[in-house]
Amino acid sequence: MTPGTSIMTSQRPPRILFAGGGTGGHVYPAIAIANAVRKKCPEAIVAFAGSKNRIEWTAVPAAGYPIHSVTVQGLLRGFSLSNILKNLKLPFVIGKGMQESLRLISAFDPDVAVGTGGFVSAPVILAAHLKKRPVLIQEQNAHVGLTNKFLARFADRIHAAFADTLNVFPADRTTISGNPTRKGLAETSKEEARAFFDIQQGQRVLIILGGSGGARAINDTFQRQLEDFLYRRNVVVIWQTGAKYFNRLDDELDKHPRLRLMKFIDRMDYAYAVADLAICRSGALTCSELMITGTPSILIPSPNVAEDHQTRNAESMVEAGAARMLPESKMNTQLYEVWEELWEDEKELARISASALQHGSPDAASIIADDVLKLSGRYTA
Repeated sequence: MTPGTSIMTSQRPPRILFAGGGTGGHVYPAIAIANAVRKKCPEAIVAFAGSKNRIEWTAVPAAGYPIHSVTVQGLLRGFSLSNILKNLKLPFVIGKGMQESLRLISAFDPDVAVGTGGFVSAPVILAAHLKKRPVLIQEQNAHVGLTNKFLARFADRIHAAFADTLNVFPADRTTISGNPTRKGLAETSKEEARAFFDIQQGQRVLIILGGSGGARAINDTFQRQLEDFLYRRNVVVIWQTGAKYFNRLDDELDKHPRLRLMKFIDRMDYAYAVADLAICRSGALTCSELMITGTPSILIPSPNVAEDHQTRNAESMVEAGAARMLPESKMNTQLYEVWEELWEDEKELARISASALQHGSPDAASIIADDVLKLSGRYTA
Protein backbone atom coordinates (compact mmCIF):
# COMPACT_ATOMS: atom_id res chain seq x y z
CA MET A 1 0.00 0.00 0.00
CA THR A 2 1.42 3.42 -0.93
CA PRO A 3 1.69 6.18 1.71
CA GLY A 4 -1.42 8.32 2.03
CA THR A 5 -3.85 5.65 0.82
CA SER A 6 -6.71 4.34 2.94
CA ILE A 7 -8.22 0.93 3.56
CA MET A 8 -11.98 0.50 3.47
CA THR A 9 -13.45 -1.05 6.63
CA SER A 10 -17.11 -0.91 5.58
CA GLN A 11 -18.97 -1.30 2.32
CA ARG A 12 -20.62 2.11 2.61
CA PRO A 13 -18.30 4.91 1.46
CA PRO A 14 -17.67 7.61 4.05
CA ARG A 15 -20.04 10.58 3.99
CA ILE A 16 -18.43 13.87 5.03
CA LEU A 17 -20.32 17.13 5.65
CA PHE A 18 -18.37 20.39 5.76
CA ALA A 19 -19.70 23.60 7.33
CA GLY A 20 -17.80 26.87 7.09
CA GLY A 21 -18.29 30.18 5.37
CA GLY A 22 -18.72 33.90 5.36
CA THR A 23 -15.18 34.59 4.13
CA GLY A 24 -12.66 32.89 1.89
CA GLY A 25 -10.55 32.25 4.99
CA HIS A 26 -13.19 29.80 6.22
CA VAL A 27 -14.29 28.39 2.86
CA TYR A 28 -11.05 27.65 1.04
CA PRO A 29 -9.48 25.60 3.88
CA ALA A 30 -12.65 23.46 3.91
CA ILE A 31 -12.37 22.95 0.15
CA ALA A 32 -8.68 22.04 0.51
CA ILE A 33 -9.53 19.39 3.14
CA ALA A 34 -12.38 18.07 0.99
CA ASN A 35 -10.02 17.76 -1.97
CA ALA A 36 -7.52 15.85 0.19
CA VAL A 37 -10.30 13.52 1.41
CA ARG A 38 -11.31 12.83 -2.18
CA LYS A 39 -7.68 12.19 -3.17
CA LYS A 40 -7.26 9.63 -0.39
CA CYS A 41 -10.71 8.15 -0.85
CA PRO A 42 -12.20 8.88 -4.30
CA GLU A 43 -15.49 7.19 -3.42
CA ALA A 44 -16.12 9.47 -0.41
CA ILE A 45 -19.39 11.41 -0.59
CA VAL A 46 -18.74 15.04 0.29
CA ALA A 47 -21.19 17.91 0.75
CA PHE A 48 -21.15 21.40 2.24
CA ALA A 49 -23.51 23.56 4.26
CA GLY A 50 -23.44 27.31 3.77
CA SER A 51 -25.27 30.58 3.38
CA LYS A 52 -26.80 31.65 0.06
CA ASN A 53 -25.55 35.22 0.32
CA ARG A 54 -21.89 34.55 1.14
CA ILE A 55 -18.80 33.47 -0.78
CA GLU A 56 -19.30 29.73 -0.17
CA TRP A 57 -22.44 29.68 -2.35
CA THR A 58 -20.31 30.21 -5.47
CA ALA A 59 -16.89 28.93 -4.34
CA VAL A 60 -18.08 25.47 -3.28
CA PRO A 61 -19.96 24.55 -6.51
CA ALA A 62 -17.01 25.93 -8.49
CA ALA A 63 -14.84 23.39 -6.65
CA GLY A 64 -17.22 20.61 -7.67
CA TYR A 65 -19.16 19.98 -4.45
CA PRO A 66 -22.88 20.30 -3.63
CA ILE A 67 -23.91 22.84 -1.02
CA HIS A 68 -27.02 22.99 1.17
CA SER A 69 -28.48 26.23 2.48
CA VAL A 70 -28.58 26.97 6.20
CA THR A 71 -30.01 30.26 7.49
CA VAL A 72 -27.55 32.18 9.67
CA GLN A 73 -26.97 35.67 11.00
CA GLY A 74 -24.34 36.98 13.35
CA LEU A 75 -24.83 39.58 16.06
CA LEU A 76 -24.50 42.94 14.32
CA ARG A 77 -22.34 45.52 16.08
CA GLY A 78 -23.31 49.18 16.19
CA PHE A 79 -26.47 50.90 17.32
CA SER A 80 -28.07 51.84 14.04
CA LEU A 81 -31.82 51.26 13.77
CA SER A 82 -31.23 48.68 11.02
CA ASN A 83 -28.81 46.66 13.19
CA ILE A 84 -31.11 46.81 16.21
CA LEU A 85 -34.08 45.53 14.18
CA LYS A 86 -32.01 42.72 12.67
CA ASN A 87 -30.63 41.72 16.08
CA LEU A 88 -34.17 41.49 17.46
CA LYS A 89 -34.82 38.79 14.83
CA LEU A 90 -31.69 36.87 15.81
CA PRO A 91 -33.37 34.26 18.08
CA PHE A 92 -35.79 33.34 15.26
CA VAL A 93 -32.94 33.12 12.73
CA ILE A 94 -30.95 30.88 15.08
CA GLY A 95 -33.97 28.65 15.61
CA LYS A 96 -34.58 28.34 11.88
CA GLY A 97 -30.92 27.56 11.25
CA MET A 98 -30.94 24.81 13.89
CA GLN A 99 -34.06 23.23 12.39
CA GLU A 100 -32.49 23.27 8.92
CA SER A 101 -29.25 21.83 10.30
CA LEU A 102 -30.97 18.98 12.12
CA ARG A 103 -32.92 18.13 8.95
CA LEU A 104 -29.70 18.23 6.93
CA ILE A 105 -27.90 15.87 9.31
CA SER A 106 -30.82 13.43 9.14
CA ALA A 107 -31.06 13.63 5.35
CA PHE A 108 -27.38 13.56 4.42
CA ASP A 109 -26.47 11.13 7.22
CA PRO A 110 -22.80 12.13 7.58
CA ASP A 111 -20.23 9.91 9.22
CA VAL A 112 -18.27 13.03 10.19
CA ALA A 113 -19.10 16.75 10.33
CA VAL A 114 -16.23 19.18 9.76
CA GLY A 115 -16.47 22.82 10.86
CA THR A 116 -14.03 25.43 9.59
CA GLY A 117 -15.50 28.51 11.24
CA GLY A 118 -17.95 31.23 10.37
CA PHE A 119 -21.48 31.56 11.70
CA VAL A 120 -22.85 28.72 9.55
CA SER A 121 -20.62 26.12 11.19
CA ALA A 122 -22.25 26.63 14.64
CA PRO A 123 -25.75 25.21 13.99
CA VAL A 124 -24.48 22.45 11.68
CA ILE A 125 -21.78 21.20 14.04
CA LEU A 126 -24.10 21.48 17.04
CA ALA A 127 -26.78 19.52 15.16
CA ALA A 128 -24.21 16.84 14.27
CA HIS A 129 -23.23 16.55 17.92
CA LEU A 130 -26.87 16.26 19.01
CA LYS A 131 -27.30 13.51 16.40
CA LYS A 132 -24.23 11.77 17.88
CA ARG A 133 -22.02 12.17 14.81
CA PRO A 134 -18.24 12.62 15.18
CA VAL A 135 -17.14 16.23 14.87
CA LEU A 136 -13.85 17.79 13.76
CA ILE A 137 -13.20 21.53 13.77
CA GLN A 138 -10.37 23.50 12.19
CA GLU A 139 -9.22 26.92 13.39
CA GLN A 140 -7.24 29.07 10.97
CA ASN A 141 -6.26 31.99 13.21
CA ALA A 142 -3.82 32.51 16.06
CA HIS A 143 -6.71 33.98 18.05
CA VAL A 144 -9.57 31.50 18.34
CA GLY A 145 -12.86 32.77 16.92
CA LEU A 146 -16.04 32.80 19.00
CA THR A 147 -17.67 30.08 16.92
CA ASN A 148 -14.86 27.57 17.31
CA LYS A 149 -14.36 28.53 20.95
CA PHE A 150 -17.98 27.51 21.52
CA LEU A 151 -17.81 24.38 19.33
CA ALA A 152 -14.57 23.05 20.83
CA ARG A 153 -16.47 21.48 23.73
CA PHE A 154 -18.34 19.25 21.27
CA ALA A 155 -15.41 18.37 19.00
CA ASP A 156 -13.86 14.93 18.94
CA ARG A 157 -10.80 16.33 17.15
CA ILE A 158 -9.49 19.88 16.76
CA HIS A 159 -6.93 21.05 14.21
CA ALA A 160 -5.32 24.47 14.53
CA ALA A 161 -2.79 26.47 12.56
CA PHE A 162 -1.02 28.25 15.43
CA ALA A 163 0.37 26.92 18.71
CA ASP A 164 -1.11 29.98 20.47
CA THR A 165 -4.51 28.27 20.35
CA LEU A 166 -3.42 25.60 22.86
CA ASN A 167 -4.25 28.07 25.63
CA VAL A 168 -7.89 27.76 24.52
CA PHE A 169 -8.25 24.28 23.05
CA PRO A 170 -7.74 21.05 25.06
CA ALA A 171 -4.26 19.71 24.25
CA ASP A 172 -5.35 16.06 24.25
CA ARG A 173 -7.76 16.62 21.35
CA THR A 174 -5.81 19.27 19.44
CA THR A 175 -3.24 18.94 16.66
CA ILE A 176 -1.23 21.91 15.36
CA SER A 177 -1.35 20.99 11.70
CA GLY A 178 -1.24 24.36 9.94
CA ASN A 179 -3.77 25.80 7.53
CA PRO A 180 -4.94 23.81 4.50
CA THR A 181 -4.09 25.74 1.35
CA ARG A 182 -4.71 25.37 -2.36
CA LYS A 183 -2.61 22.64 -3.94
CA GLY A 184 0.46 23.45 -5.99
CA LEU A 185 1.19 26.93 -4.61
CA ALA A 186 4.86 26.16 -4.08
CA GLU A 187 5.31 23.97 -7.16
CA THR A 188 4.91 26.58 -9.90
CA SER A 189 7.58 27.32 -12.47
CA LYS A 190 9.00 30.80 -11.93
CA GLU A 191 9.62 31.12 -15.67
CA GLU A 192 5.96 30.38 -16.45
CA ALA A 193 4.87 32.85 -13.77
CA ARG A 194 7.09 35.64 -15.14
CA ALA A 195 5.73 35.03 -18.63
CA PHE A 196 2.15 35.09 -17.33
CA PHE A 197 2.62 38.56 -15.82
CA ASP A 198 5.03 39.74 -18.55
CA ILE A 199 7.92 40.33 -16.15
CA GLN A 200 11.16 41.18 -17.96
CA GLN A 201 14.71 40.15 -17.09
CA GLY A 202 16.08 42.26 -14.24
CA GLN A 203 12.66 43.43 -13.00
CA ARG A 204 11.61 42.84 -9.40
CA VAL A 205 8.01 42.36 -8.31
CA LEU A 206 5.94 43.86 -5.51
CA ILE A 207 2.47 42.38 -5.00
CA ILE A 208 -0.32 44.22 -3.20
CA LEU A 209 -3.08 42.01 -1.76
CA GLY A 210 -6.16 43.10 0.14
CA GLY A 211 -7.78 39.71 0.67
CA SER A 212 -10.43 38.21 -1.60
CA GLY A 213 -12.60 41.34 -1.42
CA GLY A 214 -9.82 43.91 -1.50
CA ALA A 215 -8.92 46.41 1.22
CA ARG A 216 -10.04 50.02 0.84
CA ALA A 217 -7.45 51.45 3.25
CA ILE A 218 -4.57 49.72 1.47
CA ASN A 219 -5.94 50.74 -1.93
CA ASP A 220 -6.34 54.39 -0.93
CA THR A 221 -2.86 54.62 0.58
CA PHE A 222 -1.20 52.85 -2.31
CA GLN A 223 -3.03 55.00 -4.84
CA ARG A 224 -1.52 58.11 -3.25
CA GLN A 225 1.98 56.61 -3.14
CA LEU A 226 2.06 54.56 -6.35
CA GLU A 227 4.34 56.98 -8.21
CA ASP A 228 6.96 56.66 -5.46
CA PHE A 229 7.04 52.89 -5.83
CA LEU A 230 7.14 52.96 -9.64
CA TYR A 231 9.83 55.66 -9.67
CA ARG A 232 12.38 52.83 -9.42
CA ARG A 233 12.75 51.58 -12.98
CA ASN A 234 13.06 47.89 -12.12
CA VAL A 235 9.91 47.65 -9.95
CA VAL A 236 6.78 45.92 -11.29
CA VAL A 237 3.63 46.22 -9.17
CA ILE A 238 0.94 43.52 -9.26
CA TRP A 239 -2.02 45.07 -7.43
CA GLN A 240 -5.12 43.06 -6.57
CA THR A 241 -7.72 45.71 -5.82
CA GLY A 242 -10.85 43.66 -5.17
CA ALA A 243 -13.83 43.76 -7.54
CA LYS A 244 -15.69 46.64 -5.89
CA TYR A 245 -12.67 48.98 -6.03
CA PHE A 246 -11.28 48.05 -9.45
CA ASN A 247 -13.34 50.25 -11.77
CA ARG A 248 -12.69 53.45 -9.81
CA LEU A 249 -8.96 52.80 -9.59
CA ASP A 250 -8.75 51.78 -13.23
CA ASP A 251 -10.42 55.07 -14.22
CA GLU A 252 -8.37 57.28 -11.91
CA LEU A 253 -4.89 55.81 -12.35
CA ASP A 254 -2.67 56.61 -15.30
CA LYS A 255 -1.75 53.57 -17.35
CA HIS A 256 1.79 52.41 -16.62
CA PRO A 257 3.78 49.62 -18.31
CA ARG A 258 4.99 48.31 -14.94
CA LEU A 259 1.60 48.27 -13.23
CA ARG A 260 -0.59 45.14 -13.32
CA LEU A 261 -3.96 46.26 -11.92
CA MET A 262 -6.27 43.29 -11.28
CA LYS A 263 -9.69 42.76 -9.68
CA PHE A 264 -8.77 39.30 -8.48
CA ILE A 265 -5.73 37.11 -9.04
CA ASP A 266 -6.89 33.71 -10.22
CA ARG A 267 -3.35 32.37 -10.44
CA MET A 268 -2.04 33.08 -6.97
CA ASP A 269 0.59 30.39 -7.52
CA TYR A 270 2.05 32.58 -10.28
CA ALA A 271 1.79 35.73 -8.13
CA TYR A 272 3.72 34.17 -5.26
CA ALA A 273 6.26 32.65 -7.66
CA VAL A 274 7.23 36.06 -9.10
CA ALA A 275 6.92 38.13 -5.89
CA ASP A 276 10.03 39.54 -4.29
CA LEU A 277 7.86 41.09 -1.57
CA ALA A 278 4.17 41.28 -0.67
CA ILE A 279 2.24 44.03 1.07
CA CYS A 280 -0.98 42.50 2.34
CA ARG A 281 -3.53 41.86 5.05
CA SER A 282 -2.84 39.12 7.59
CA GLY A 283 -5.82 36.86 7.20
CA ALA A 284 -5.06 33.29 8.22
CA LEU A 285 -5.11 31.91 4.70
CA THR A 286 -2.82 34.64 3.36
CA CYS A 287 -0.34 34.07 6.20
CA SER A 288 -0.29 30.33 5.52
CA GLU A 289 0.25 30.87 1.79
CA LEU A 290 3.09 33.31 2.48
CA MET A 291 4.81 30.70 4.64
CA ILE A 292 4.32 27.82 2.22
CA THR A 293 5.72 29.86 -0.67
CA GLY A 294 8.40 31.62 1.38
CA THR A 295 7.22 35.05 0.25
CA PRO A 296 8.63 37.94 2.32
CA SER A 297 5.87 40.28 3.42
CA ILE A 298 4.83 43.47 5.15
CA LEU A 299 1.60 42.61 6.94
CA ILE A 300 -1.03 45.29 7.57
CA PRO A 301 -3.68 43.73 9.85
CA SER A 302 -7.26 44.82 9.31
CA PRO A 303 -8.59 46.59 12.43
CA ASN A 304 -12.16 45.80 11.32
CA VAL A 305 -12.27 42.06 11.98
CA ALA A 306 -13.71 40.15 14.92
CA GLU A 307 -11.51 40.16 18.02
CA ASP A 308 -8.60 41.70 16.07
CA HIS A 309 -7.45 38.23 15.01
CA GLN A 310 -5.41 39.54 12.07
CA THR A 311 -3.11 41.40 14.45
CA ARG A 312 -2.43 38.19 16.37
CA ASN A 313 -1.76 36.32 13.12
CA ALA A 314 0.74 39.00 12.09
CA GLU A 315 2.39 39.01 15.51
CA SER A 316 2.88 35.25 15.30
CA MET A 317 4.51 35.65 11.90
CA VAL A 318 6.79 38.41 13.18
CA GLU A 319 7.74 36.36 16.27
CA ALA A 320 8.74 33.54 13.91
CA GLY A 321 10.89 35.96 11.89
CA ALA A 322 8.67 35.29 8.86
CA ALA A 323 7.31 38.80 8.17
CA ARG A 324 7.30 42.47 9.08
CA MET A 325 4.17 44.16 10.45
CA LEU A 326 2.86 47.71 10.02
CA PRO A 327 -0.31 48.89 11.79
CA GLU A 328 -2.90 50.41 9.47
CA SER A 329 -2.79 53.61 11.55
CA LYS A 330 0.86 54.12 10.48
CA MET A 331 0.43 53.08 6.86
CA ASN A 332 0.06 56.59 5.40
CA THR A 333 3.30 57.89 6.91
CA GLN A 334 5.52 54.81 7.14
CA LEU A 335 4.60 52.36 4.37
CA TYR A 336 7.11 53.56 1.78
CA GLU A 337 9.87 53.89 4.35
CA VAL A 338 9.34 50.35 5.70
CA TRP A 339 9.12 48.96 2.16
CA GLU A 340 12.25 50.78 0.96
CA GLU A 341 14.34 49.60 3.89
CA LEU A 342 13.34 45.98 3.31
CA TRP A 343 13.46 46.18 -0.50
CA GLU A 344 17.09 47.33 -0.40
CA ASP A 345 18.17 44.57 2.02
CA GLU A 346 18.24 41.39 -0.06
CA LYS A 347 19.91 39.43 2.75
CA GLU A 348 17.02 40.28 5.07
CA LEU A 349 14.50 39.33 2.40
CA ALA A 350 16.24 35.97 2.02
CA ARG A 351 16.26 35.47 5.81
CA ILE A 352 12.53 36.23 6.08
CA SER A 353 11.83 33.87 3.18
CA ALA A 354 13.78 31.04 4.86
CA SER A 355 11.97 31.61 8.17
CA ALA A 356 8.60 31.60 6.43
CA LEU A 357 9.36 28.33 4.66
CA GLN A 358 10.52 26.79 7.94
CA HIS A 359 7.14 27.53 9.55
CA GLY A 360 4.94 26.59 6.60
CA SER A 361 2.68 23.53 6.66
CA PRO A 362 2.29 22.24 3.10
CA ASP A 363 0.81 18.92 4.29
CA ALA A 364 -1.93 20.40 6.49
CA ALA A 365 -4.86 19.37 4.26
CA SER A 366 -3.55 15.81 4.02
CA ILE A 367 -3.02 15.51 7.77
CA ILE A 368 -6.53 16.77 8.54
CA ALA A 369 -8.07 14.56 5.84
CA ASP A 370 -6.45 11.51 7.49
CA ASP A 371 -8.13 12.44 10.76
CA VAL A 372 -11.49 13.01 9.05
CA LEU A 373 -11.36 9.55 7.46
CA LYS A 374 -10.33 7.91 10.75
CA LEU A 375 -13.25 9.59 12.52
CA SER A 376 -15.62 8.26 9.87
CA GLY A 377 -15.00 4.75 11.16
CA ARG A 378 -15.19 3.47 7.58
CA TYR A 379 -11.61 4.02 6.53
CA THR A 380 -8.25 3.74 8.24
CA ALA A 381 -5.50 5.99 6.91
